[in-house]
Amino acid sequence: MKIGSLSISEGAALAPMAGVADTAFRLICKQFGAVYLVGEMVSAKGLMMNERRSAPLLVLTGAEHPAAVQLFGAVPEELEQAAAIAMKYGPDVIDINMGCPVPKVVGGGAGSAIMKTPSLAGELVRAVRRGCGDRVPVTAKIRKGFREENAVEVAKYLEDAGAAMVAVHGRTREQYYQPGADWSVIARVKQALSIPVAGNGDVTDADSFFAMKRQTGCDLVMIGRGAMGNPFVFEEIAARLKGEEPPAVPLKRRMDVMLRHMELIVRHKGEQTGMREARKHAAWYLKGIRGAAELRRQAAQLTTLDDARRLAELALQREKFV
Repeated sequence: MKIGSLSISEGAALAPMAGVADTAFRLICKQFGAVYLVGEMVSAKGLMMNERRSAPLLVLTGAEHPAAVQLFGAVPEELEQAAAIAMKYGPDVIDINMGCPVPKVVGGGAGSAIMKTPSLAGELVRAVRRGCGDRVPVTAKIRKGFREENAVEVAKYLEDAGAAMVAVHGRTREQYYQPGADWSVIARVKQALSIPVAGNGDVTDADSFFAMKRQTGCDLVMIGRGAMGNPFVFEEIAARLKGEEPPAVPLKRRMDVMLRHMELIVRHKGEQTGMREARKHAAWYLKGIRGAAELRRQAAQLTTLDDARRLAELALQREKFV
């Protein structure tokens, strides 16, 4: 498929996730087969006021491409200026967040609050296109609606404004992440638009990947929470697309990848900050294994890479003797 003039290989993409999809996580997912990456959202206002503080969220390493940076805000002039700044960091795409449900973002009129004013969604796309000089495609990620469904209406405004792709999460803002995602809304948006549509929500393995493609006709599948502690999902999908069986993921391999992931976090953020952020990732990697509850409690106390190595060894010992 193509996002504007940008070609994307067949496979699954990493969805944007604030506080999760940092450089280390994106690199791990890329190594396991993610075909396209979207970074953490960056406040347009914050970027304008203090570029240096926001810059780490915009940096893309050479190994990550094709990749997008994501901006959020509700004022067209701020998005335009923020897009101009973001271009200095070499993104392949600039994405606009119109789906974040958290009160802090919604309270400022951004994120999924934009869906309450469909015409504003179009204005924001035009503003970002002006800011980037149409040098890269501009996309947007929306939800099913705010309270009631209006994804098709919003998506049409986005397409008319020149968006190169629309990604749809199959829940309203009021639903957050429960109950199950409504894939039918993704299908309705796909049927209504001539530009590519990405689907997002409840894809956790190859079976759900193919089911979403089949049920919605979407051009691209984005995986968010299904990849947390599970970058192997991209490997599984890539293998199945080739008609091959995916490699097994025994606990030893999972722990090795967890440690590799944490080493990347520390490399990019330092051990003190990095290990605080690594704690949640460790808990996700440990999910579902024997003694996981106690191991996750220990994960919440990690302060060094050596702590993480000891935790991985303990998990393997418990698996061996239980």
